[in-house]
Parts: sequence; structure tokens; C-alpha cells
Amino acid sequence: MSIVETRTPDKPTELGTPALLAMSVAGGIAVANIYYNQPMLGIIEAEFPQQSVTALIPTATQLGYALGLFLLLPLGDLVHRRRLIVGQFIVLAGALALAAMAPTAALLVGASLVVGAASTVAQQIVPFAAALARPEQRGATIGTVMAGVLSGILFSRTLAGFVGESAGWRAMFWIGVPLALAGAALMSAALPHHRPTSRMRYHAAIASLAHLWLNHPALRTATLVQSALFASFTSFWTILALYLNGPQFHLGAEIAGLFGIVGAVGIFAAPLAGRIADHRGPHFVILLGIALTIIAWAVFLASPSIMALVLGVIVLDFGIQSALVSNQHIIYALDPDARSRLNTIFMTGMFLGGAAGSAVATTAWDLGAWPAVCGVGIVLALVALAVKGLGRRSCRSQAGAAGGAKS
Repeated sequence: MSIVETRTPDKPTELGTPALLAMSVAGGIAVANIYYNQPMLGIIEAEFPQQSVTALIPTATQLGYALGLFLLLPLGDLVHRRRLIVGQFIVLAGALALAAMAPTAALLVGASLVVGAASTVAQQIVPFAAALARPEQRGATIGTVMAGVLSGILFSRTLAGFVGESAGWRAMFWIGVPLALAGAALMSAALPHHRPTSRMRYHAAIASLAHLWLNHPALRTATLVQSALFASFTSFWTILALYLNGPQFHLGAEIAGLFGIVGAVGIFAAPLAGRIADHRGPHFVILLGIALTIIAWAVFLASPSIMALVLGVIVLDFGIQSALVSNQHIIYALDPDARSRLNTIFMTGMFLGGAAGSAVATTAWDLGAWPAVCGVGIVLALVALAVKGLGRRSCRSQAGAAGGAKS
């Protein structure tokens, strides 16, 4: 059997507003778990003194997410998605309990890896929503679900900052357990029946990832662009708590968490970017997102003040989310029968970039403090711009060659 063999799914139930909102909420609940540790990193380090491995917790969580994307996301094309999504939420609840009980920093790093992998249920939800949406509304639908995901990313930091300061970091992970179970219950009630789109076996689905990567230049470009942008994004959020706790500000984890509320302005970027991508095309929105990312870092670098951080966070989140929704708009249109596997490649690359951004930012902080971190953020955004430009030029060249061959 060919590794690209598929079958036509049942005609999907039309995605109504209640189900769409439920998917948005559940996506936010799921993805929040990979960001709880960031504003609490200083508190965790204080509990585990002399254990340098603590600094690896954010990186381990991002790597776990990338691993889960690669190994678990293809299942969305192969099994009943509702069962898969509910099951992953239950596993996530167990992983959070393990993190809350971790007696050493090394075990917390291991538990964080599992939490990251289980949290990929958020990315099972996004392609499911895209599959249920009408083509002319796909961008807006993706944008709505991604607004929920962004809300989870941003408000998770605010919640974790306050809980970490008032009750300790373990309490935050315990709070995550019933939230994950609530996500399972919500998805069990709201999601429609939807047959798998492929008869592939699991190993064939994994093998088909290489086929998809090699045969879709637009997928390669979108993945590399968003990987560089997300590396820039995680560079900021990984170091923010350390920067605010330093001699410039002397502020605690709860203030770092409050920046999640500031960045919540970016929530409006996702549905807006989706609508613009539906009408003007996604490439314009991606270039705009890259430009906004560069501007945000320039603001951070130009003025070491709280006001500059507030303004920069708004611009940064708006730019990153606009590009993300538009890149997803592109990849989900490439092969309707392989949306979960396309998302596997795209999101795995993106979160590998995020893990690299966290690691590079930590090194930059140690070597050159905040100015070095800002330099890293700008360079990564410029890499995204270069990749996008080369990708568009390659597509135009291929189109020209095809036109010449036909003539």
C-alpha cells in the first residue's frame, strides 16, 4: 500500500459557534501547560539551589512539545479525533500531577518533557477545526481557535506568576490537573464524529512526513519562517522573568506574569489575521508579522523601561500570532487528507525553533545580558524574513518555468 493512500472521510458535521468556542477554550487550556514554568523559574531555582539543571525546564518542555507533535500529531489522520483528543487531555492531567510531586530538579525536567508532549492535544484541535470549516471561512476559523490558544499562552503566565508567588510553583501544577480534566470533558461533549482521512498504518504515516516535506515547498517555507519567529518569541518570554528580577527592576514572578495580560492584546490578532488572509492572501500578513517582530525587539533594545516592555510585548505578540495563523492558512490548503501530518511537520519545526530560542537566549543572557538577548531576537526575525523572501522567489521561478514548459 502506498504511504499516501487515503480515503474520503464522512461528510463532517458543520462547525457551529458553540463547538468552535469550545475548541478555542480547550486549545487554550492545553497549550497553557507548556508556559507555566516560565514566570516561576526563579521560584523553582530557589527551591533547588546548586542544581543547574533547573535552567533546562523551559527547554525540556518545548522539546517535549516538539517530540509529541512529531509522534502524536499524525494520529489525527489515522484515528477518531474526538477519542484521541479526550485521551490526550487525560494523559496531560497525569503528567501535571507528576510535575507537582517531583522531588528533585532533574525529575521535574523529566516531568516537564512529558507535560510538553501531552500538551500537543492543542494541535490536534486546530487541524480538526480547519477540516470542519468551509473553505472560504477557514482562515477565520483557524484564527478563532488560535485566539483561544494565544489566550492560554498569555494568561498562563499571569496565573502562574500569581500562584507561584502566593502558593508556590507546585500549586500551579496541581491547579493544572483539574483544568486538563475539564478540557477532556468539554471536548467529549462538544466535538462531532469525524472519521479518519487515511487508512495508513502508523509507521507509514510517519514515513509519509518526508514525502510531504519534499513535495510541498510552501510547507518548507512556512515551517522555517515560523520556526525562526517562534525562536524569537520564546527568547523574550524565557528571559523576561530573569530580566525583571535583575538590578534594573527588582520585580518578582507576579509582575512577569502580568505581562501575559499586556500581551493579551495580541489575541485580537489571530482572528483578524485569519480574515485578512481569507481576503488578501496570507503572504502579506506573514511579512507584516515579521516586520512587527523586528519593531518589537527594536523597542526593547532602545529603551530599558517598563513602558518599552509593555509596548514591545503588544507588538511582538501581534506580529507572531499574525504570521502563525497565516502560515497555517497556507499549509492546511496543501492536502486536505493530510492536515494532521502537515501540522505535525509545521508545529514540530516551530517548537524545535522555540526550544532553540530558549537555549540561545539563556546563553545570550549569561554572556551579554538583555542587549544580547535583544540582538538574538532581531537576528532570528531577520532570518525569517530571508527565508520568506527566498521561498517566494523560488515559487515564482518554478511557476515561470512551468509556464515556459507549457508554452
